[in-house]
Amino acid sequence: MFSRETYISRRNELKKRVGSGLILFIGNDETGCNYEDNTYDFRQDSSFLYYFGLPYAGLNAIIDIDNDREIIFGDELTIDAIVWMGNQPTLHEKAGMVGIDTTLPAADIKGYLEKAAKSGQKIHYTPTYRAEHKLKLLDWLNIKPGAETPSVDLIRAIVDMRSHKTEEEIAEIERACNVTADMHIAAMKALRPGMHEYEIVAVIESVAAANGCRLSFPTIATTHGQTLHNHAHHHIVKPGDMLLIDAGAETPMGYAGDMSSTICADKTYTSRQKLIYDLQVASHLASVAALKPGVPFKDIYELSCTVVCQGLKDLGIMKGDPAEAVAVGAHAMFYPCGLGHMMGLDVHDMENLGEVWVGYNGEPKSTQFGRKSLRLARPLEPGFVHTIEPGIYFIPELIDYWGSEKRFADFINYAELEKWRDFTGVRNEEDYLITADGARRLGKKIPLTTEEVEALR
Repeated sequence: MFSRETYISRRNELKKRVGSGLILFIGNDETGCNYEDNTYDFRQDSSFLYYFGLPYAGLNAIIDIDNDREIIFGDELTIDAIVWMGNQPTLHEKAGMVGIDTTLPAADIKGYLEKAAKSGQKIHYTPTYRAEHKLKLLDWLNIKPGAETPSVDLIRAIVDMRSHKTEEEIAEIERACNVTADMHIAAMKALRPGMHEYEIVAVIESVAAANGCRLSFPTIATTHGQTLHNHAHHHIVKPGDMLLIDAGAETPMGYAGDMSSTICADKTYTSRQKLIYDLQVASHLASVAALKPGVPFKDIYELSCTVVCQGLKDLGIMKGDPAEAVAVGAHAMFYPCGLGHMMGLDVHDMENLGEVWVGYNGEPKSTQFGRKSLRLARPLEPGFVHTIEPGIYFIPELIDYWGSEKRFADFINYAELEKWRDFTGVRNEEDYLITADGARRLGKKIPLTTEEVEALR
């Protein structure tokens, strides 16, 4: 946890931004995996962590702006819980760690909210992302399913505060990024033909555990890199394959790292692999060079797509004007994803609050295939932390689907593309902080170019 002053300051700033009413924070509970006592690994809600810092299950909180009260609701441990889990600070001690004096039993929150509603007080809350959150809201606020109205004022206040990382947050994210880099470097050193993907997953995840970290998301390690989020790990790595890894560490305080690498199974990449890999790196480096405050991230995305289209045109796979190909969406045959996303307490930071607020500052998203997957588009500001991860993918199902309709035939050379349908995909990813005059990579550098990766093979 940070100092109690950090959490007091954050709550005071939030109160100023929201102005009036009552703010409800629903913390997370233990959740059964396949029966009640066999629970998923507990993770506290990220906004609860940001403003209250307490990584304990069974807590909820209220900031009553109008009545100048801050309350933590929860229950003391029973002797049965202590026998199984060991002792913990009391509820009052937990609250005191983050500068809150008032605690009440968990069951009292419903009465407090009912009284506030009857008095006409506005109750602010964020969108729910767990079924139990929704059920609590329906019960506590006496509303019908589908009648929830998350507070836009609260969402925008939280997004603005959490988007601008402080120095102490940056240090914690950098710690996550350093461990994440070590995870990828260990995989690059360990990979050999004949291994199962899950053996490399074991190497990756052991590095996180050895550094006191958990995973920031389920590990991707696949020879089928054309599937963007492939969580299957049962394939055997064969000579001539590439293994795409997307993995990250999360610190005990909840801050994330997120990096990707695409590793040759052999000592070197094939000449064919190098052509596409080097093009992905060119797109990546062009994107990084363009990072600075005031530049809309959607413009950097357009740049990264144009670099890819120009390179594919040089290989005869695409044709026509690369910028026009990007404008109409032809690039999405090979680049059907975004360029990056915000990162912090969530690996896709604040995604539960809505991409339209986090990545678009309230502006509407595109509905175009490929472009609609761009999670971040707004102008960059100092303190933003985000990923850079352009990719190039050859997806047989998409090739067949668009090819049957000759979609974007003015820009895609389907006869040449057919020769590449078994290529799979390439993605490399780094994490960046926007500074006052540019950008800084966070964490240790992981090998990026083919030469750098081969040096570890």
